[in-house]
Parts: sequence; C-alpha cells; structure tokens
Amino acid sequence: MSDSEKTEEARAFDGNVEEIAGLKTQFDVIRFMKRVAEHYRCRAFIVLNLPPATSLELSSNTVITNWPVELMSHFDREGLLQTSPVLRKLRKSTLPFTFDLETIATDWRGQMSRSIFGRFGLVRGAYFPVHDMSGARGAVSFAGDGPLFSRQQMMEMMYVSIHVFERLAEIRDLDVRATDTLTDREIDCLNWTAAGKTSAEIADILGLSEHTVNHYLNRAAKKLDTVNRTQAVAKALRIGLIK
Repeated sequence: MSDSEKTEEARAFDGNVEEIAGLKTQFDVIRFMKRVAEHYRCRAFIVLNLPPATSLELSSNTVITNWPVELMSHFDREGLLQTSPVLRKLRKSTLPFTFDLETIATDWRGQMSRSIFGRFGLVRGAYFPVHDMSGARGAVSFAGDGPLFSRQQMMEMMYVSIHVFERLAEIRDLDVRATDTLTDREIDCLNWTAAGKTSAEIADILGLSEHTVNHYLNRAAKKLDTVNRTQAVAKALRIGLIK
C-alpha cells in the first residue's frame, strides 16, 4: 500500500470514530456498521451480547446485525450456538481473534458451519470481545470472503468495536429513560397514531381537544429524541413502548 493510500485509510478511520458519538438510534448504528464493513471489504457484521451458558439461540442475544435472515435461522435451528468454538473462545478470553472456516474441526458440526456460512460468503473474519459501562460482555464481528485482516486493521476494528458497543448501550439506556418519562396520555396518542388516526380523530376518541392531542404527540416526540410524530411512533414500536 502506498503512502497516499495509507493516509486515505487513516482519514477514513478517523472519520468513522468521530461519527460514533453522534449516532442517535440503532438504525443509525446499523447504517454506520454497514459502511465500516464495506470499508474493510467485509460482507457482514454482528454485534451481540455474550450468550449465557444455557442460551440456545444466537438471535435472542443479537443486538444488531446484517446477517441474512436465512443464515441466522439455520444457525439456530441446527443448535450450533452451544457447540460453537467461537463462543468458547469468547468466554475464555478478552483478546480479539481471527477465524477461517477452513481451520474448523472436521466433525459434522464443523462441516455444517462451513456449509452454512460458506453459502453466504462469510468464510473468514474476526471477533472483538467488548463490554459496556455496566460490565456486560459482548462481541463485535466482521466477516466476508476476503483475506484475513492486517494487524493495523485489527487494531482499528477493535477500537471501532469498543465505541460502537458502548454507544449501543447508551442508546438503549436513553430509550429506557424515555419510556419511563412518557405519560399514559402520550402513549395513548402514540398508539392511536400508529393505528392511522389523525389528531382530530384521536381527540374524539380520547375526549380531548385537537390542540391537546398535538401537544401530547409533540412532547412524546421530544422525549423520544425524534423530530416528528412519524419518527416517534417508529421508535416507540421499535423499543416496545407500543404495539
């Protein structure tokens, strides 16, 4: 790699790190991680909480990912989580590591993993153990079919992984606090908005003035750190505040 290419790589990395603190939602983080994966020539990423020993499904421990749905479903259906060599390594060490499906044991589960992940071009990559401010452990992974990462790339990706996991924890904490501060009336208005009702219709249903309904919706949007009622409803649905 030439000096100019190295400089360009460094600038891109600096820009990635600076951007993390400004990410407001999980959707923002997903879009950001897609760009990071593309930057390092990867096909997919996953951010997960370290599954407890009794856990049977990877999907229930996943925070965000762009893994194909079919891949995740197949992985869980075949019960590959509890025998995963990757998971064993994550439980035993906090050091980042690379993986290559060609080095996985040749037993039938190893062959199945190679078949499942190989179908989607996720044959090599790396895992980065992380933890949040409460001490909860997790991991971030990038995978694809390109060459394994250089030492410099591993250092950069570890740094990004630490900040992304922490930012996701902060966003989750903000969502919980927002949920706690919304009033019953604000939640009612969000529910009816999600059902497709206008402010006037909601006012009739709840026995309020249209002005009051708009006030509740505007206040709910502000508490949820969104810019309008449409975004507020989307976020309320995502965090389970309304259904």
